[in-house]
Amino acid sequence: MAYIPNTPQDQAAMLRAIGVGSVEELLREIPSEVRSQAPPDLGEGLSELELLHTFSALAGQNVHTGTHTFFLGGGAYDHYIPSVVGHLVSRSEFYTAYTPYQAEMSQGLLQSIYEYQSMICELTGLDVANASLYDGSSALAEAALMACRITRREKLLLSQTVHPRYRQVVRTYLSGLKIAVEEIPSRDGRTALDDLKARLSPDCAAVLVQHPNFYGGLETVREIQALAHDRGALMVVLADPLSLGVLAAPGEYGADIAVGEGQALGNPLNFGGPFLGFCATREVYLRQLPGRIVGATVDRDGHRGYCLTLQAREQHIRRQRATSNICTNQALVAIAATIYLATMGRDGLREVGLQCLHKAREAHRRICQLPGFSEVFSAPFFKEFVVKTPCPPSEINRKLLAAGIVGGLDLGRFDPDLENHMLWCVTEKRTIQEVERLVEALSRICAPGEPDA
Repeated sequence: MAYIPNTPQDQAAMLRAIGVGSVEELLREIPSEVRSQAPPDLGEGLSELELLHTFSALAGQNVHTGTHTFFLGGGAYDHYIPSVVGHLVSRSEFYTAYTPYQAEMSQGLLQSIYEYQSMICELTGLDVANASLYDGSSALAEAALMACRITRREKLLLSQTVHPRYRQVVRTYLSGLKIAVEEIPSRDGRTALDDLKARLSPDCAAVLVQHPNFYGGLETVREIQALAHDRGALMVVLADPLSLGVLAAPGEYGADIAVGEGQALGNPLNFGGPFLGFCATREVYLRQLPGRIVGATVDRDGHRGYCLTLQAREQHIRRQRATSNICTNQALVAIAATIYLATMGRDGLREVGLQCLHKAREAHRRICQLPGFSEVFSAPFFKEFVVKTPCPPSEINRKLLAAGIVGGLDLGRFDPDLENHMLWCVTEKRTIQEVERLVEALSRICAPGEPDA
């Protein structure tokens, strides 16, 4: 444990050792205009009960899924979480466990991660999965690097229907490498196949698509797979895991790598994290998987055991040979996803998917019937859809918030061509009554002469 000087003599000796005369000298690089010139006024001390009331009042100012009805998606989703998930994931052996460096002492944690990997394989229809990554965007970027290692090619085709923030993360990951990233334009809310075919060349490592995509649309994944494989490129799919209860698994239509954001699998929004990135691939590419992999084995007595295996991480091998410099996995979030998947089962996932599908379709129909609102894309969609609005999305969301509703995502923030377009999300949690309340509120907000809320 590091020694912390706690007497004036100790502090003076420390300052002399580092060559400064005072603590103030250490702070001189901080501009004076951003430094407080006086100690903060904290007021009088509070009792525990008073402090609890104060913090409760502050927390009560937050907008969250317990206070408002959410129609906002775009990468983070308000899905129902069975109560068993919170109870089990809060057990001390999960909640306080650190990274399993000593496998013989971490069998329970390792087994839970192994079960997670197995469930991700079953969900995606692929052979192997890792022990999770930070989030969906970094998982997509890692898959891009993985595809380049496998094919020994240095060009990637990235569909513009992939979440814009995810595309930004991919470019950030690749910015220091000699890997070219070309974006494939969209048409009618889906990847333009003609443009994809024209840009596919012998030096292309992979085609990266999202299915369902950022706009909620279902991509023509079998056609994309055929085009990519015809040129020797891999197909990387960014998938919504809850869509896989009703849609074909990536492995079924020939995807080589499947990644995604696992927040929807039993994890709350948490005001933005922590989230969970999953990554699965075919067995032939096992050694190129980034991050951790937990394997099952037997000990000398024939009893089953678990261990970290194929550890191609920069902590364990030469850095230049590592598949990734991501040195951790989101174990606790992954365990929550495992409990969720085990609780829901195949039938439960299908029911969630069907409810998202039907409720989103009904909300889309009703909103598009309102004066001034109109359908944008004709492609089929899963739980998210785009609608053109007769007034600015910022105005709509401000007035909806006052009515206790968190509205859709303003797409003009990401694409100037989509000004006055909103992305709406309807999950299985939304009731028909909530959809009706949204539609009724929208009919008033954009009505001519409607006063400010």
